[in-house]
Amino acid sequence: MAKIDIRAVSKAYGGHAPVLTDIDLSIADGEFIVLVGPSGCGKSTLLRMIAGLEAITAGTVAIDGRVVNDVAPKARDIAMVFQSYALYPHMTVADNMTYALRLRRTPKDAIADKLRGASAKLGLDAFLGRKPKALSGGQRQRVAMGRAIVRAPKAFLFDEPLSNLDARLREQMRAEIRKLHAGLGATSIYVTHDQVEAMTLADRIVAMHGGIIQQVGSPLELYDRPANLFVAGFIGSPGMNFLPGTWDAEARAVRLADGAAIPLGRAAPLAQGAPVTLGIRPEHMALAPAGLPATLDLVEPTGHGIILHLGVQDQSLRLLTHDRANLTPAASLYLSLPPAHLHLFGADGARID
Repeated sequence: MAKIDIRAVSKAYGGHAPVLTDIDLSIADGEFIVLVGPSGCGKSTLLRMIAGLEAITAGTVAIDGRVVNDVAPKARDIAMVFQSYALYPHMTVADNMTYALRLRRTPKDAIADKLRGASAKLGLDAFLGRKPKALSGGQRQRVAMGRAIVRAPKAFLFDEPLSNLDARLREQMRAEIRKLHAGLGATSIYVTHDQVEAMTLADRIVAMHGGIIQQVGSPLELYDRPANLFVAGFIGSPGMNFLPGTWDAEARAVRLADGAAIPLGRAAPLAQGAPVTLGIRPEHMALAPAGLPATLDLVEPTGHGIILHLGVQDQSLRLLTHDRANLTPAASLYLSLPPAHLHLFGADGARID
């Protein structure tokens, strides 16, 4: 397996604004890293630069201590799994999975051993003689992963491999990919815009926005202590609620537009009246007999819970509850915002501890 070091990497096309800016990231041997962010944030471009499919404008990429900026993709000893599967339609599953080995003139008995091992891991034994058109989307994706596994590369790169699958199949494939990684112990870099995939798969998440790394940490680190407003709003489902206000140092509270005070329960290194944003996750708010007044605009039953869309001083908030009480839009109610679950962000969007 491999350790991957990315140092001061940037990418720009012609005279346009940079797609990536000063990316620094170290990936440990055997680690499962997930690059997550909205479309256009540069995560797939970074993956393709590691693979050698995109030229690096500035900085270095090193695999096991060897700088590979000018090394051809086939010589980097990595395997990439694409969103589009990229299977040869005229070849059987077995031939698709072993094509790279046959190009290398690998001995037939070694090819057979590698095929058996990968096929068993992925549950493809019954499909080895079929062609891709006779497979479901999930089976095709497993073939694409099998093709990568038989090569025994130093690292696996996944570029949104589940995007073409339906929700139930994505859930199944997430579990299969995580089990596969646990069994192989392979260094893996996985790109997705789906924060649920990121939370369930990653050892560490790299949250990206605007071509810049916003935060790197374990899934729960990003959930519990988001570094800024972007990470706070992107990680979590539903995303975090935000209320703008000003800091009241004496009361250790955030003052909302109408003067209502939301106690933070702790001091903050801010001047009196400094603009701030208060954050709280939908699952951490609660309905209460008294508290912050709100109006109920919409009720969304999801089965595992109920999402209430609320209006608070011209702001839209969401509350996740398991209470199936009969609530109707336009009803007035009150919210409890426990200080232990409140997040505070400054005017620049950065977290304030």
